[in-house]
Amino acid sequence: MKPLIRSCAPLAALCLLVSLLSACGPVVVPPPPAPGISPQQRLAAVHAAAGAEDTELNVQPLRDPQVEDLREQAARALAAGDAEAAGEALNQALLVVPDDPAVLQERAEVALLQAQYERAETLARRAYDVGSKVGPLCRRHWATIEQSRLARDQAENAASAQAQLRTCTVPGVTRY
Repeated sequence: MKPLIRSCAPLAALCLLVSLLSACGPVVVPPPPAPGISPQQRLAAVHAAAGAEDTELNVQPLRDPQVEDLREQAARALAAGDAEAAGEALNQALLVVPDDPAVLQERAEVALLQAQYERAETLARRAYDVGSKVGPLCRRHWATIEQSRLARDQAENAASAQAQLRTCTVPGVTRY
């Protein structure tokens, strides 16, 4: 009879624990979070906001070959789905050219993809501060800021970024 008592002891302890926990009241399981916008969808919204680059003047600076290699490495990593490697390549590029608005913006977009929303906003804001205030890159800056704010439930601040985004488009010159 003793072996039976020993084998029932763990079961009795488990029953006692369950009864004690149930005496505390019902266990409320929080509902799963509502499906939201994925980081990939946020990045797609940024690229859509940029628009077609061939419809307006878009001045590109001469690039350092090392920086271009790192940007291409980052693009390949993103194409392979490796945001971390892309971020590292762009971090290396920023060590060479810390105030390049295009590299800053690309790094901001990788941060957005990694759901590092505060970092994405900081980088996009810095890119805007040192870059052009018009054109596709400007729209990408503000769209990144908007998406990072939306991701952090800052709808009013996101609306402000959306308003800034619209100032990046300058109507073309009508020629006769």
